[in-house]
Amino acid sequence: MTEGKPTIFSFFSGAGFLDLGFEETGFDIAYVNEYHKPFLSAYQHSRRVIGHTAPRFGYDNRSIEEVTQTDLAADIATVRSEGSLVGFIGGPPCPDFSIGGKNRGKEGENGRLSQVYVDLICHSEPDFFLFENVKGLYRTKKHREFFDKIKDQLKRSGYQLHERLINSIEYGAPQDRDRIILLGFKDHALPDSFEWKGRIYPDRTSFQFNWPTTSPFQDKSAAAVPNEIPVQLTVQHWFEKNDVTNHPNSEHCFTPRAGLARFLSIDEGDDSKKSYKRLHRWRYSPTAAYGNNEVHLHPYEPRRISVAEALAIQSLPAKFELPASMTLSNMFKTIGNGVPYLAGLGLAKSIFNHLGIENAGNSGELGSCNRQTAA
Repeated sequence: MTEGKPTIFSFFSGAGFLDLGFEETGFDIAYVNEYHKPFLSAYQHSRRVIGHTAPRFGYDNRSIEEVTQTDLAADIATVRSEGSLVGFIGGPPCPDFSIGGKNRGKEGENGRLSQVYVDLICHSEPDFFLFENVKGLYRTKKHREFFDKIKDQLKRSGYQLHERLINSIEYGAPQDRDRIILLGFKDHALPDSFEWKGRIYPDRTSFQFNWPTTSPFQDKSAAAVPNEIPVQLTVQHWFEKNDVTNHPNSEHCFTPRAGLARFLSIDEGDDSKKSYKRLHRWRYSPTAAYGNNEVHLHPYEPRRISVAEALAIQSLPAKFELPASMTLSNMFKTIGNGVPYLAGLGLAKSIFNHLGIENAGNSGELGSCNRQTAA
């Protein structure tokens, strides 16, 4: 048993959704690396609002390509001298591995960053790490070859590996979102198997309920809750849970140039097209992906969803907010890039338990639109 909290060095941190899950579990977020300044500013803002202190080793705005083992060595040595374990967590940008994205793989500008992150892990030798990415890295043949290559590299560096294709809805987030999770541990005295705890609906059982499909759109309509569905996985439940109409980001949403006609023509629950997906109030959301002209519509209002509503779909605590000074494009981009909070919380708890540490931290909850014209 180590003396202090296990300490996290976070990379590709975005606005800090994954980090928050680890912090609420009992890990210490000591270093944050995020290259895109608006995302880093959002991270800093959200921490101040929630009441969390700044990371002890600060915020690093450099590209991970500029971060070296030497840069981190002194901080890692400090943590270990205090008797604490060191962990790296991060999800490198994924468009180059996404089936619906650029598909350039390891040669793409973003794909190369996965290799940089793995190299940094191997050179810095943290006690454990988390690597998160899209399922295309796991399931697409040419990308799988790269995935197998980096796993071999990590094994040669002494890591015991565990991997799983998870879906965020398994952890209670109201969203169908597949992601590959790769974990590594240096201590080979730890159990050979890894228990993926915290999954409320394991192995895709959440999709077996008799979910509603579509119904004609009606502005500000009411609709009864269907029988025998888990209401806690629905969009409406999370809108109410986070009080999205009174949330600080409730007025942040795009107004389309084309007007209302298209918004009125799409059925509630029709998410069959790449763009203009209308959510169903009594169903979970499709993957929160708001770039590349993918538009998600409010279930029963003729508009796009607000930032507050998108944060709820990512299962963020109601107290979490993004700064009003942030552009809408950056708001929705950082939300879409983030790991759903409840998935991060569940993964953090599993790692905590695997490390043999008891008494995880808080392990609980933190306690009309400002319109811009869509590009």
